[in-house]
Amino acid sequence: MAEQGKSSTGMQANLAGLLAYVLGLVTGLVFFLIEKENKFVKFHAMQSIAFSLVMFAAGLIMGLIPFVGQVGTALLNLAGLVVWILCMVKAYQGEWFKLPVLGDIAEKQVGGIPAA
Repeated sequence: MAEQGKSSTGMQANLAGLLAYVLGLVTGLVFFLIEKENKFVKFHAMQSIAFSLVMFAAGLIMGLIPFVGQVGTALLNLAGLVVWILCMVKAYQGEWFKLPVLGDIAEKQVGGIPAA
């Protein structure tokens, strides 16, 4: 586990990163707004926000498609659950785990991440 230090919230950065995913958009926004210094926490908070918004939009679109949309929504929800859990585990392990496209967006919002 990589050491990410403390968050300006007073908790360890890896725990704050995990918590940024717990309630998706809500906790993502909370941690993005209250975190003042730690890029690790801000990155995971922004990725949580982006992932939540994409899942919401995809669910809306799938809901408009008869029958196939129901199956698609079920598969989307299952995949979303797996990715959500993966993101929480990786954040807790102290990893700068980037989702395709969304991770790049989150990285730009926090001003870059350290090279691996």
